Amino acid sequence: MRRPSGAGTRVLIHIPIIHTQADMGALASSVRRVTVQKLGRQAWKRHVEVIGRMWAEIRRTVEGWELPWEKVRLYQDGLPRCGREAEIVADLASAKSPNHQLLLSLMKRGATLMGTESPDLLLEEYRLVQQVLAAKDPEEAARVEARHGARSRSLLAQRDQYVARRINETLRAGETGLLFLGMLHSLDSRLAKDIQVTRPMRRPTHPRSRTT
Repeated sequence: MRRPSGAGTRVLIHIPIIHTQADMGALASSVRRVTVQKLGRQAWKRHVEVIGRMWAEIRRTVEGWELPWEKVRLYQDGLPRCGREAEIVADLASAKSPNHQLLLSLMKRGATLMGTESPDLLLEEYRLVQQVLAAKDPEEAARVEARHGARSRSLLAQRDQYVARRINETLRAGETGLLFLGMLHSLDSRLAKDIQVTRPMRRPTHPRSRTT
């Protein structure tokens, strides 16, 4: 892939993603436990394998693009604007997050890492997820999710607004942004009209497996 022509254009390449267990940080073990309870151990293993193959394909594709990397900004779902962005990415890459390993690779090529999300909104969502994961069984988890459903939807919309504003304010004329964004998010109506959005990769689907 080459950058669309036009020296003064702002280009945003949207890369839809599915998060891995390594992306979850301190919540990783709880996420695994709950998912195994819901799907079964063999289905969980297949789930991990499918997502691993998806990320291998994303990395192969992105690293093959011929972009002026010194004029590329990296925007990442879940990465707070905090002054410690590179440290967070390095830590998650060390924990074997393929997403963050790819970010490190692109940074070595000259791309600029951008704090993308509001720390306050991420912290509030983290606390809501903690409550769901603390449930004793899937039925209780469903009740917790239902109780906080309205706030969760509001938080997602606020996060999307923040990410879009961050891109609008920092992506400069002649630059390309790479946006790694989970599939529940939607920025289309929030991005500035002069930003040319391209989607060269198909939207991934969550692997579906039978319980065992």
